[in-house]
Amino acid sequence: MNWIALVSLAVFFDSLQLFISNYIADTYFKKRGAVSQKIYSSVLALTIAIIILIITNFSFKTANLTSIGLIILSGIFTVIDGIPYMRALEIDDSTNMGIFVQLTPLLYLIIGWLFLNEPFSPKQLIPFIFILAAPILIVLTTRKKSRHTKLRAILCAFLYVLLSAIGNLIFVESSNNIMFVQSMSFLFIGKFIGTAIIIFPQKKWRKRLSSTIKESKYKVLRPITVNFFVSIVKDFCYRGALIIAPTVAIASASSDAVEPVVIFFMGIILTLIWPKFGREKLNRKTVIVHFISIILVVIGIILLNML
Repeated sequence: MNWIALVSLAVFFDSLQLFISNYIADTYFKKRGAVSQKIYSSVLALTIAIIILIITNFSFKTANLTSIGLIILSGIFTVIDGIPYMRALEIDDSTNMGIFVQLTPLLYLIIGWLFLNEPFSPKQLIPFIFILAAPILIVLTTRKKSRHTKLRAILCAFLYVLLSAIGNLIFVESSNNIMFVQSMSFLFIGKFIGTAIIIFPQKKWRKRLSSTIKESKYKVLRPITVNFFVSIVKDFCYRGALIIAPTVAIASASSDAVEPVVIFFMGIILTLIWPKFGREKLNRKTVIVHFISIILVVIGIILLNML
């Protein structure tokens, strides 16, 4: 399977995960402490990691411990970036979050230039003018009474994208000497360790997860479990694409070119079929603004690939 196919699959499952996460946060957590579900998901991640390592007969005696440590660190970053990610979903809707994620290629460009000695040309800033115009347009067209909320959502989304980009670059640079599925296993172990260090010690999050499970009579565990396995498929596809693509930036840019379109139309379909799941505002102004934003993003990504 080539990297383009992997990117396409990653976009679909990432978009689906976004809506499921949004539904869980809105329905079961009532916009409070949705990040606490990572406590449950991290245990599932550790279980999957152990199973994969056993099946593939992994041995620490012949392994590159430095690479393993860095991959685990990458997994910890996925836990850290989950905090602003969930917070952004609690504040704003899925389509807006998808637009803000378009900052990713810009961060890959900057980080690659600063730390990986990748070439940088001033012309490359042109496509990012289009990309950055999308979230700015959304903010400027928002009613004043909610503009502060939108700005908070942007800050959370930016932190998520920054941490996610750093974690993904660490993974790509460290997984060359390890079997891919084993690299993913250590990524999942990193997720568990990150959760154990950052989230589990927080009494408010443990209490929030426990109370939500009891209040829902364990029903919340079903969508969280489904969301976890959706994220597993997305992780394998996306990180596989990052590794085998010509460059990380191209894979990221290709993904981001398609994702806002998928999120936008998936949001409309889900909202019409299952309003609580889609939860997108379908008034005329919102549709027009997001459609223009998507056009700006797609133009920016196309220019990025051309320069």
